[in-house]
Amino acid sequence: MRTPPRRRGARVAPLPLRDGDRLAALDLGSNSFHMVVAQRVLGQYRVIDRLRETVRLAEGLDAAGGLAPEVRDRALACLARFGQRVADLPPHHVRAVATNTVRQLRDPEAFLRPAEAALGHAIEVISGREEARLVYLGVAHAQPPRPGRLRLVIDIGGGSTECIIGSGFEPLERESLQAGCVASTRRFFPTGKLGRKRWQAALTEITAEFQQFAATYRNLGWDEAIGSSGTIKAIGEICAALRLTKGAITAEALPQVRDRLLQAERIEAIDLPTLSADRRPIIAGGLLVLEAVFNALGLQRMQVSKAALREGVLHDLAGRGGADDPREASIAALMQRYGVDQEQARRVEATALRLFDQVARDWALEADDRAMLARAARVHEVGLAIAHSGHHVHGAYILEHSDIAGFSQQEQRVLAALVRVHRRSVPKSAFEMIPDRLLAATRRSAALLRLAVLLHRSHEADPIPLLRLQAEGERLHLALDRGWLQARPLLRADLAGEPEDMLGLGVQLQIDPA
Repeated sequence: MRTPPRRRGARVAPLPLRDGDRLAALDLGSNSFHMVVAQRVLGQYRVIDRLRETVRLAEGLDAAGGLAPEVRDRALACLARFGQRVADLPPHHVRAVATNTVRQLRDPEAFLRPAEAALGHAIEVISGREEARLVYLGVAHAQPPRPGRLRLVIDIGGGSTECIIGSGFEPLERESLQAGCVASTRRFFPTGKLGRKRWQAALTEITAEFQQFAATYRNLGWDEAIGSSGTIKAIGEICAALRLTKGAITAEALPQVRDRLLQAERIEAIDLPTLSADRRPIIAGGLLVLEAVFNALGLQRMQVSKAALREGVLHDLAGRGGADDPREASIAALMQRYGVDQEQARRVEATALRLFDQVARDWALEADDRAMLARAARVHEVGLAIAHSGHHVHGAYILEHSDIAGFSQQEQRVLAALVRVHRRSVPKSAFEMIPDRLLAATRRSAALLRLAVLLHRSHEADPIPLLRLQAEGERLHLALDRGWLQARPLLRADLAGEPEDMLGLGVQLQIDPA
């Protein structure tokens, strides 16, 4: 077992990247784990290594959200091997994302803690719609779209299927459905027995699930359809081997592939040309989902892409920390949507970062923590769109449960926690969902945000003449100009109660007028 990912030491330098730098993107899917390693050459990313292992994580998921020990061990062994390949890469050059099966675990952290230790890097859990965004990004970079044309991208994973309509490199519609090749095979063919009657009943059921957004997609329309993932690639190869197409998938070819598959009475007897032994146990569910997609959306033809989620993660990682970081655009959109006072947000952000920079070294805070604090400062008042009373609670709910492009589930929970505790008392439950590796930094960042918000409660535009903060363990010493403080009785009253409230963060605050 490898050493757990470092949480927290010297501050990590952010991107941008330079030529010669290497990046690694990992997709911990419900069927397979994938890793792609690329090197930056003349501003482009050249793939230098690919790894793939069939893990079938979804196979070990039970109805209560538990994970079978043998499947867990299989996943950890794979991650240890992947970890050896990226052991020499810095943390900000590696991004690993977990998808549908980990999302469904009753206690994701019970799996993620040993998984991160085996890999040697942090693992982010992403929502279905964020998965859809990254899939589209990977396909769009592999097959650059034509200006003004819309494309439909379908990705059938082990546990879910993502459907996206996009223009250029931007997704316009994103949906994620709980129907993947592994999950659907287990759901509709649990004993391994096949049959036309059973197939038709399953097809009707899955097609109905796609109907919930089919009308919206059809009304928007698309100029081309592209499929990604191993399942769609395998079906395209079968179509070519049967001489039904030259590698594409068509509405005429699919029923013929299905009829050939159903000649077998059981899954283990399926005989399709080019079908690998490791995909045979799950091809029935994958083909079933694809046929349902064609039926629900009225598809006639689908091209097959070599790119998928892992390539999208790679390109997203390359854009992080710079002008192309999608998280910055998402925060700006939230501010606009909820009518945030941008001047006040900027004041709070500037002061929060001023405080951060004074204690970052002593508190072992990193560049990622600084960026998250800045984002929380910008959106700390989103809850005011609902009500002033309890707006910190409303804001936290919005941030945790909204679809925020670019953020993992863990990142959204950190953002929500910072906003939840930026005022009033700190409930014990505020940090329950924060991973252990992020807990200390989140609590400390919350203390900085509280001080910044409190210092700007009156919305004054005038600068704070003296603002000095020192950290000694979990103790903070805040120095403010005595005359400036004396002229602000409301601030003095707020500061008088803050040391007691700050104890909820595990921080002892001492205020020293200078």
